[in-house]
Amino acid sequence: MSKLDGKVAVITGATSGMALATAALFVAEGAHVFITGRRKEKLDEAVAAIGHNVTAVQADSGDLDDLARLAETVREQQGRVDVLFASAGIGSVSEPLSSVTPESFDTVVGVNFRGTLFTVQHLLPLMSEGASIILNGTTSATKGIPGAGVYSASKAALRSLARTWAAELKDRGIRVNVISPGSIETALFGTVTPEFREQIKSAIPLGRLGTSAEIAAAALFLASADSSFVDGANLVVDGGFAQI
Repeated sequence: MSKLDGKVAVITGATSGMALATAALFVAEGAHVFITGRRKEKLDEAVAAIGHNVTAVQADSGDLDDLARLAETVREQQGRVDVLFASAGIGSVSEPLSSVTPESFDTVVGVNFRGTLFTVQHLLPLMSEGASIILNGTTSATKGIPGAGVYSASKAALRSLARTWAAELKDRGIRVNVISPGSIETALFGTVTPEFREQIKSAIPLGRLGTSAEIAAAALFLASADSSFVDGANLVVDGGFAQI
């Protein structure tokens, strides 16, 4: 039997990379998945790639009106949410303290922290008993990376929220966990120099970048009954980078 047979999932920021791979895996495991993204053309491409049992909602996770529209769409079409993967996020790992501006700070925190909080809040009334909420973190939230201060702090906040919400939602049996990817083979790493790429790989005990499929598999674990006794946890998927 498929691990998500008959489940309804929502994945934000799912037009590429890890979140898109997760959406495709969830559908393959029997779920109907709602995906969001800011650009319609990218959403259309994602829907075509997934193929079936997927509904696209054009939405910016930093826009409360968009989040309200997302929740209403899910309510009208499926009536509930069994799995929420709040994956949408933005940020820079090349913005040292001296370069941070109020505008850049508000942009990152507005999506990663504020947007995640209000995504969960808007969809919470639709969450079924025993549902799973997954927040998308990062290993840089626990290991100091020069130039990633605001991004890392915005993601560290999600670790705190997961602990709090796991306690707040216990009466409904809703589990809340964080998945923290390390350096993953996505489009971002296609823009870096070969020297920087090798520097990153050399810092990872497994000696390579991770794949989007590996993040998707970890998200499936947290979404499914396989993790039925996992709550308030931070699942680090980084090849050992933040552990040494």
